[in-house]
Amino acid sequence: MADGFKKELITGNPSFEQSLRNKRIALIFFENSTRTRFSFEIAARHLGAGTLNFSASSSSVSKGESLADTIKNLEAMQVDAFVLRHPSSGAADLITGITSKNVINAGDGSHEHPTQALLDMFTLREYFGKIEGLRVIIIGDVLHSRVARSNIYGLLAAGAEIGICCPITLMPPDADRLGITLFTNLDKAIAWADTAIVLRLQLERATGGYLPSLEEYSVYYGLTDERLERIQKHLLVLHPGPINREIEISNNVADRIQPPGYSKSMLLEQVTNGVAVRMAVLKTLLTNEKSFA
Repeated sequence: MADGFKKELITGNPSFEQSLRNKRIALIFFENSTRTRFSFEIAARHLGAGTLNFSASSSSVSKGESLADTIKNLEAMQVDAFVLRHPSSGAADLITGITSKNVINAGDGSHEHPTQALLDMFTLREYFGKIEGLRVIIIGDVLHSRVARSNIYGLLAAGAEIGICCPITLMPPDADRLGITLFTNLDKAIAWADTAIVLRLQLERATGGYLPSLEEYSVYYGLTDERLERIQKHLLVLHPGPINREIEISNNVADRIQPPGYSKSMLLEQVTNGVAVRMAVLKTLLTNEKSFA
């Protein structure tokens, strides 16, 4: 399904069926978001659904209303689905217990970000023609990353080999039980991998006791052409965004859409794929058609 939606999107003149006409989807974002929020909104509108945009700062939450009461009130307005982004891990699971409507987790705390992992997997399958057997290295703040956790679960289930590379202070305590390969040396990690998912470094980590400094992190864990050239490695590069340029990833690596070079960036391709994948998720959940792929 996502493949078909992608083909329609890249024509520049999509003519999607209005399979979600008369459906109402509430986009409930308690954190700032550009890619995820807009891609869900565009996906819903392409399928004919209406969207309700919720902002915590201008809602009754600012007056003390609980998340549960907010959801119940929106449900009473005949909303058909909720897309929830929340800073607390487990928030999406909490909501599923108080509503009969579909709840889509658009990122909860440091827990998971399922649709980001789906679009990353879609991007890898589209490029390589498969996921099974691929060696995928996830680089950066794995400890606090919901993107990393969802990608690890999804890619392992699809048959990929997963490695993570980060300072020991940003390594999850259960990493050795996840069935993945652990690296603290980036050169060894990228030499092992077919593709890299570079995570956004949350800048407060440098002042929170996890890192000596951003400059030191960039030297040891920043993905640059110079590092790839040194080991003669061509690498496909993904990043969920937003990018901290010249910290976790160099400008050259982030912006290189086409070879030549030692990397190929899929960052903008991921954004396009995010719309197609989220269209497929919405249609799968809100209609009787259950063939996602």
